[in-house]
Amino acid sequence: MTPTIPVNLRLAVAEDSVLLRDGLVALLTRRGFEVVAVAGDGETLLAQIARLPLEQQPHVVVLDVRMPPSFTDEGLRTALRLRAESPDVGILLFSQYVESRFASQLFRGDARGMGYLLKDRVADVSQFVDAIVRVAGGQTVLDPEVVMQLVGSAGADAGLARLSPREREVLSLMAEGRSNGAIADQLVLSAGAVEKHVSAIFTKLDLAIDAGDHRRVLAV
Repeated sequence: MTPTIPVNLRLAVAEDSVLLRDGLVALLTRRGFEVVAVAGDGETLLAQIARLPLEQQPHVVVLDVRMPPSFTDEGLRTALRLRAESPDVGILLFSQYVESRFASQLFRGDARGMGYLLKDRVADVSQFVDAIVRVAGGQTVLDPEVVMQLVGSAGADAGLARLSPREREVLSLMAEGRSNGAIADQLVLSAGAVEKHVSAIFTKLDLAIDAGDHRRVLAV
């Protein structure tokens, strides 16, 4: 099912590969997005965004993790600057490999409107477009492979050890930005069963009720 693109959803794109960058811009434009800034590195993209008038500022910035000059964590550092300066702008990072250290840094604070995908996922146009739309809507989107490494890493929070296998499955799907209904469909569970699992996750991770909807983000 093709996601519905919100009207006038504006994007900025940073990717050092000219072929991939041009392909992304062409793809996103055909899908109905408005691409307002394009660059081959984070600093140039930030400068372009700074020159845009308020009414043309991007809703979501799509960034490669590794870009010039060092090809290490420039995309991550650009994302952290954007989040500090423009917290309402959605950020979708993508990488060739699972870089759980970078993902951990990115999602350490308020993870709403943040995403991290592998480049292989970009090849699945519907998934990629869906991720952008969900990030623009304030949801958190994590690639399933990234979720597996984060949940299974030695440095994972000790609270995860208290979760049952089914609760870990539910948490992984929550990390992908799935709603309770979508989780129920994928795991072939009733809506009530999913709600019970989610409630148990919050309890076992010591997330207070007064955190409201934000508990979902904190759990992830």
